[in-house]
This record gives sequence, C-alpha cells and structure tokens, in this order.
Amino acid sequence: MTSSIEPVIYQGQFGEFTITERDRWEVIVYRSGLVLAAVCFVIGAGLVLGSDQLDSRLHILSWLYSGFCLGLGVSLWTIHIYMKLLHRVLQVFWGIGVVASLAIAHGSPAPFALTVYNHPLTIFGVGFVFAALTGIFFKEAFCFDRLETKLLTPLVPVLLLGHLLGWLSLPVEQVLLAIGAGLFAVFALRKAIQPIPPDIGDKSVFAYLKQKQ
Repeated sequence: MTSSIEPVIYQGQFGEFTITERDRWEVIVYRSGLVLAAVCFVIGAGLVLGSDQLDSRLHILSWLYSGFCLGLGVSLWTIHIYMKLLHRVLQVFWGIGVVASLAIAHGSPAPFALTVYNHPLTIFGVGFVFAALTGIFFKEAFCFDRLETKLLTPLVPVLLLGHLLGWLSLPVEQVLLAIGAGLFAVFALRKAIQPIPPDIGDKSVFAYLKQKQ
C-alpha cells in the first residue's frame, strides 16, 4: 500500500495553481546563487577594507569577483519575475557586464580590481553586472518590503556613480562599501531561511501573461 500527499492548491489572482518540485528547486538554486554572490562580495569587501597589504591579495579579489558573477548569473537564470521583459533586460545587463569584465581582465596587465579602481571609466562596462544586481534588490524590495533591499537599491548605483564621477572621497567609499557588504549579507541570510512559496509567486499570473502573449 502506497501513500501519496495531495499537492497544496493555492488561489491566485487568475485561478488556482500548485507548486511543483521544479518550482521549489528553482527557488533553491536562485537563493544558492545569491548566497554565493553575497559570500564572495562580503569576503572581497573585507579584504579591501581590512588589509594594509592588498597588493598581495589582488588575485584573490579576481577569483572572488568571478564567483560573485557566477552566483549572480545563476540567480538571474532562475529568478521568478512577472515581467518577462524586465527579466531579460537584467540577464542582458549581466551578460554585458561579464563580457566587459573579461575584456578588462585580459586586456590590462594590472590586476582586475586595481584596473577598475584606477580607471573609473571601466565602470561603464563592469557596472552592468551591478545594475543587474540592483534589479534583484529592487524586485525583492518591491515584493517583500525589506529594509535591507530598500537601502541597497540606491546604495549600489550611488557608490558606483560616485566613484565614476569622482564625487566620493575614499573614506566615504569605504563606509558605503562596508554598509553595502553588511546589508548584502543580511539579505542573503534572510533569503536562505525564508519560506519557499513566496519566492515562487502567483503562478496564475505567469500563466495569464503567457496566454496573453
């Protein structure tokens, strides 16, 4: 005799829906990518802010940035966003930023992090990666009304544009980087322990939008 568990039926805006194992797996992958990105970002920020001999660790920052981009890319592949166009735009931003980062890394004899810091114009390329990250923060702030993502949404572009335009002094940049790393860590931790169904969203909306198309 075998027993089966009846799937939970949710009432959405445009009808009923159920959550499948694939839905749950996609959320787990999405969150795992965010955790990887956050861990790499926090460690990298810690190296930048807490080391007096950073030159010997610049190669580590390059690897950490690679892990950050990988985690962010995985999250953008599996994130649930109602607006398909926005989803594709964030993925395109990530792709442009990664290609630009590879070009900078292989086109400059200096370590990647040092090149980006000393040549702010490189942010026109690398910044697309962080624009994609900001898109995730904005989505999370809009959907879940969390303080850390509300703060991260403007903080990331302010830090990048401030450095690009020379508006921020080094101490201010360090403070913003430390705050951003802390908030990113809080965000990733809270996502890791959040119930899965809210991240899946209302599947009836996805079905309705797909039917309209």
